[in-house]
Amino acid sequence: MHRGTIFVEDCEILAHEAHPAGQWRLRLHAPRIAAKAEPGSFVHLRCDPLLPMRRPMSLMRADPDGGWVDLLYKEVGHGTRQLAGQPPGTHLSVIGPIGRPFEAVAGRARALLIGGGVGIPPMVFLADRLRRDPSVSTFVAMGSEVPFPFETPASDIPVPGVDGGATATMPLLERWGIAARLASGAGLPGCHHGHVTDLAKTWLDALDKDARAEVAVYACGPVPMLEASVDLARAHALPCLVSLEEYMACAVGGCAGCTVRVRTAGGRAMKRVCVDGPVFDGHTVVFDPSTPKPAELC
Repeated sequence: MHRGTIFVEDCEILAHEAHPAGQWRLRLHAPRIAAKAEPGSFVHLRCDPLLPMRRPMSLMRADPDGGWVDLLYKEVGHGTRQLAGQPPGTHLSVIGPIGRPFEAVAGRARALLIGGGVGIPPMVFLADRLRRDPSVSTFVAMGSEVPFPFETPASDIPVPGVDGGATATMPLLERWGIAARLASGAGLPGCHHGHVTDLAKTWLDALDKDARAEVAVYACGPVPMLEASVDLARAHALPCLVSLEEYMACAVGGCAGCTVRVRTAGGRAMKRVCVDGPVFDGHTVVFDPSTPKPAELC
């Protein structure tokens, strides 16, 4: 199904911005990838010519007209530390766009987007896509335990039910006219104090029964956050799509090293995160607490 839609591009770094806590925003000139990218798809990137293993990274934005894509990543290992040292003008080998993306749930007029840490980028991309559909109203909840990789001004867009002290938002979403709030347990100014899923629950609880029945949940982030997002959706009988993260070798379905368990009509089955996902129906994913999962892509 992916034949003819995954490309290997020699991509020039157009911008590489450092943010607190070892976070980086990377803009690449990647016209073929940008033309086919969808919210939830990702790229497999060579961080340095001397590193044979690539690193999977979610797409945060894609501009087909400008031919660029944006990535947000965090230094968590040797590969990303090498990548952080690459200046604008450097060329990187990139494979993408890869994976099954998010698709808007039909018949749902409200979208609840939940992003945690490096799970934020796909939610930004999805919010950008949903804002082009006037029939869908979107609320974005983002969480981080380190400073966010963007300014966090107070929002002018009201969000009924959310604590009046939780006013911080992402400037890009504010410019797009999308309601968003930030959550953190680290006491960051203007943020909801607590888990991002608690913030999402507060928003859901403020809706009346009919409005709540119009919601679809979309989430990306660490496994515990995804499991809590699915639990929240299940408690309200809402559809829930989640984007999973796994360590990957090939990222194109050949090695089967990124498999996860899901429930199917025929029983439990193993699916590959790279090409069968990374987006899955959250209600089908088998979350195994005994199996360590990476909190972030590295």
